Amino acid sequence: MAKYPELSWSIARHKTLMTCARKYAYHYYTSHNGWLSDIDSLPQQTYRLKKITNLEMHFGSMVHDAIEKAVDHYRKTAELPDEEKMKDFIRHGLNLAYRDSYKREFAWWRRPKDYTMLHEVYYGDTVPEEKIDKIKFRLDTVLKNFFASPTFRDMLNMDKTDFIESEKFRYLRIDGVKVWVVMDLLYYHFDTGKWIIVDWKTGKQADEDRNQLALYALYVKHTFPVESLDDIVIRNEYLLDGETQEYQLSEQDLSQVQNIFERSLQEMEQYMEDTEENAPKPLASFPMQQNLRICASCNFQELCFSDGNV
Repeated sequence: MAKYPELSWSIARHKTLMTCARKYAYHYYTSHNGWLSDIDSLPQQTYRLKKITNLEMHFGSMVHDAIEKAVDHYRKTAELPDEEKMKDFIRHGLNLAYRDSYKREFAWWRRPKDYTMLHEVYYGDTVPEEKIDKIKFRLDTVLKNFFASPTFRDMLNMDKTDFIESEKFRYLRIDGVKVWVVMDLLYYHFDTGKWIIVDWKTGKQADEDRNQLALYALYVKHTFPVESLDDIVIRNEYLLDGETQEYQLSEQDLSQVQNIFERSLQEMEQYMEDTEENAPKPLASFPMQQNLRICASCNFQELCFSDGNV
């Protein structure tokens, strides 16, 4: 049993540290080994809280799973995805999360990896009706936009495309550090000679989306026989509004994401007692977020506030 986790880096880890150093400590250090039954109660509690999700995030996860299954099934059988079956799959996942949160809290408490706990229920006792209505609307919208997307059209041309990657954890090493890359889709288009990286988005557009895809492009450049950056197309499919954003990257884009990595890693090392072991400083060395509006959406608020939540 490793006392400390292996140091790794991802865009998500960087964003967590930028949001709140205390949350970063809980998520990446205190929760380590919390899945073990013979460990102290704090790692167990922190690991449990780390596994909490919210309705929007769980919806996004179910949409990603449904699309991944649809793409894989089509590539194997040439059977077109059925929109109603995809809806049923997503609804089932949402209903299961709802039941877990309300009726299986003790089971989740014992095995948080195997059950779902919604933030809205854990900290607020109920999922607001307006959130449920919003998700119902989004379900119809995102699937219609998936079937209308350029990526879906490319998927139908099996003789012209070779799908390489679908929701698999991959990584590359930069300066000896494992950098995680979780791509939704990667395929090669024989007619254009392009490698196309796709990221499905079920939320609103964000400034960091391009940096995330630039990291994916760096991975593809390191891993596959890509002669030039001109051979890589990065594509964000925004399923909520039906927009497709494509970028052709430059070396400057890759340098920018490399710089983000280097600065971020330096910041992370400031919170380490021992950089070789990835041993963190005491928890008190990780300052807390002062904006209570940000705290209100955090999984770890019961560890920071004496009354259990904001």
